[in-house]
Amino acid sequence: MTIALYIVAFSALFASFIKSKQKTILSLKKAWKAFENILPQLFSILVIIGIILAILTPEQISVLMGNESGWFGVILAATIGSITLIPAFVAFPLASALLESGAGFMQIAAFISTLMMVGVVTSPVEIKYFGKKATIIRNVLALTFSLFVAFVMAVLM
Repeated sequence: MTIALYIVAFSALFASFIKSKQKTILSLKKAWKAFENILPQLFSILVIIGIILAILTPEQISVLMGNESGWFGVILAATIGSITLIPAFVAFPLASALLESGAGFMQIAAFISTLMMVGVVTSPVEIKYFGKKATIIRNVLALTFSLFVAFVMAVLM
């Protein structure tokens, strides 16, 4: 599948080059600049994953967030996800590494969904713009939905 995607991408690049050499070169320069801007964040992915996996052994991850941890692991993962401010492109590789190290699907679903939807760290800014009541309602609903997602994952997996 990866090879097929590369073939499609290079074919589209070649077609673009044939249609307009200048626009293609300009777009490649813009893409390179975007890559340079993302590079420090990609490096942070490697550092965060490396630190977490160096501190916690697969056995510890399994105990804290594995299938056997049950709802304790879900609540722990949801709490960490709620108070952590990590961009999605860092969170998904981290979740993959945690899964490979013994974390459960239910726990990772809670972690990722709270990470994306619940904003404890960003609450002060959200309160400033949307008000305290709206912020609390949104965060409570997001947390509730995240726990529901974890439950659905437990049933499906």
